[in-house]
Amino acid sequence: MGTRKKVHAFVRVKPTDDFAHEMIRYGDDKRSIDIHLKKDIRRGVVNNQQTDWSFKLDGVLHDASQDLVYETVAKDVVSQALDGYNGTIMCYGQTGAGKTYTMMGATENYKHRGILPRALQQVFRMIEERPTHAITVRISYLEIYNESLFDLLSTLPYVGPSVTPMTIVENPQGVFVKGLSVHLTSQEEDAFSLLFEGETNRIIASHTMNKNSSRSHCIFTIYLEAHSRTLSEEKYITSKINLVDLAGSERLGKSGSEGQVLKEATYINKSLSFLEQAIIALGDQKRDHIPFRQCKLTHALKDSLGGNCNMVLVTNIYGEAAQLEETLSSLRFASRMKLVTTEPAINEKYDAERMVKNLEKELALLKQELAIHDSLTNRTFVTYDPMDEIQIAEINSQVRRYLEGTLDEIDIISLRQIKEVFSQFRVVLSQQEQEVESTLRRKYTLIDRNDLVAISAIQKAGLVDVDGHLVGEPEGQNFGLGVAPFSTKPGKKAKPKKTFKEPLRPDTPPSKPVAFEEFKNEQGSEINRIFKENKSILNERRKRASETTQHINAIKREIDVTKEALNFQKSLREKQGKYENKGLMIIDEEEFLLILKLKDLKKQYRSEYQDLRDLRAEIQYCQHLVDQCRHRLLMEFDIWYNESFVIPEDMQMALKPGGSIRPGMVPVNRIVSLGEDDQDKFSQLQQRVLPEGPDSISFYNAKVKIEQKHNYLKTTMGLQQAHRK
Repeated sequence: MGTRKKVHAFVRVKPTDDFAHEMIRYGDDKRSIDIHLKKDIRRGVVNNQQTDWSFKLDGVLHDASQDLVYETVAKDVVSQALDGYNGTIMCYGQTGAGKTYTMMGATENYKHRGILPRALQQVFRMIEERPTHAITVRISYLEIYNESLFDLLSTLPYVGPSVTPMTIVENPQGVFVKGLSVHLTSQEEDAFSLLFEGETNRIIASHTMNKNSSRSHCIFTIYLEAHSRTLSEEKYITSKINLVDLAGSERLGKSGSEGQVLKEATYINKSLSFLEQAIIALGDQKRDHIPFRQCKLTHALKDSLGGNCNMVLVTNIYGEAAQLEETLSSLRFASRMKLVTTEPAINEKYDAERMVKNLEKELALLKQELAIHDSLTNRTFVTYDPMDEIQIAEINSQVRRYLEGTLDEIDIISLRQIKEVFSQFRVVLSQQEQEVESTLRRKYTLIDRNDLVAISAIQKAGLVDVDGHLVGEPEGQNFGLGVAPFSTKPGKKAKPKKTFKEPLRPDTPPSKPVAFEEFKNEQGSEINRIFKENKSILNERRKRASETTQHINAIKREIDVTKEALNFQKSLREKQGKYENKGLMIIDEEEFLLILKLKDLKKQYRSEYQDLRDLRAEIQYCQHLVDQCRHRLLMEFDIWYNESFVIPEDMQMALKPGGSIRPGMVPVNRIVSLGEDDQDKFSQLQQRVLPEGPDSISFYNAKVKIEQKHNYLKTTMGLQQAHRK
């Protein structure tokens, strides 16, 4: 891109049953919105009051779903972020107009999630589609409340307490918040957990305009860093996505704010006023100074407002006549934002370590060319620096591969290299002789034939006959060079021992499924037994959980039926008239029995639900054990199969104890998987038929983890307070 472009501004109208059709009209192009006000007759006959306004924007989202909002507003910004472009998406508008719903959505329902969780999901989906790059994702969550900075992720256990207050710092690389924790995450579920953790720490309040009004500005930032997996690539790209949920502007007369809420509203309106001043200054091409430092909000967003980024504004408005003045104010802000221009560019950086490696490689190539040139011109007197340990190790590796037959020829680059090649031939030969001698010494007793005293001693021990031939244990039809047992008396033949005969290797290896069944019955029988036991326990827990779930559902249905019967009895009693005795309401026996039954059912429901939660925890633990056993069995089978059928026989000596190759170090891929039982298939089927689809699993898992964590913290605090009392 690299060229200047306008900020994109969209308008989203909050759905309402009392829409002002006569005052608010949309254009056919779905990009314009017209506002019409009736003249105030109290101003007299001469009335120059403006009554009509028309705003041209990039899109008007009326009765738009969360999916359509994201596709229209944020998808391209997030997509370009993985190409190195910074992006900012900001929600602005009146209190209660739907800013937080647009940005966050309803976290209880996957379908109603907002821009922020969808952006996280898109980032990780695109990372999976780019295997050629190693992409790291980091996350921070900043809150600006009453002109003070707060880290919404500071409650995590591994984030230490901050000694100094957070401050906004500028450097040549941009603006950042000193003291704000940034968290590395490699999975979609972990990113959602951070998001939900920060959401639970946000400051909200209730007033007439909004039951859960955000009382602070929040900036959720996703930092991306993409490195090419090619070692020679020096460049890498970085980018960040700022997702800004602004606190709502409000008229104090309408909201009825008092006390602390009034103080918060004052700070919010003040910071939004400074934000508007900064936007007006950015839209004026003649202005040299932009007042970013007037408040913490504009200072923190200095890079995002008219800087090196793709910026999108979503203005949330009411569609009711009572809020028309605030709607006009929000639309004016959106039209001013469209005058602001940005200059997006790819953020490229250079990896110093890779640059050094590339320069070293280039230097080595130049030295090779110089050495060849010297050899061709018979400049044998030219000497260079001695070879270092890395070069010697590489020559040693080439020599070994040449002797093994995996390397056809060794490149000759200089006379010094030729000398080193011969030297490494000597080293490899000496090492092989030592390995052979060491192997023989482990199996046999080596005696010098010229040592007459030693030969006489072993003759007396019965280890050799009078002709000097060695006596050994029979191996098939021949005699091995083993040492006879010490218990064998001279003159008597040693009784042949029953030796373990290794099965002959077949010419064609068996299929891996067949070999796997054999392995489970023999070498892997113990780990297979443990695996089956853990699987049996897991299935039993799953069966109990299923039965408990069915029982809970039955209790819930019975509770609903009982509630309906109780409501019917209450309505019947009210129609017949209320009966009181000494100020107490008198009810008939049937209604009393229904109340008792409902109380018992609720108690039973809570007990069964707690049992179900405990069973789910046990199932999770048992599943972990089963996965461990499955992995261990597969790994042991891979080792056994390769050592039994794949590795050549002449390499088996290297795999023996003391050899140069340790068993199990031969790289193999996962070949066979354990058969899934019906319960595994059922669990996977459950995930596939979720109402929102398999993509919602990470979202809900993160939500459940955060809820469990905070429930545990609440319970712990309650117990501590009870203990203090």
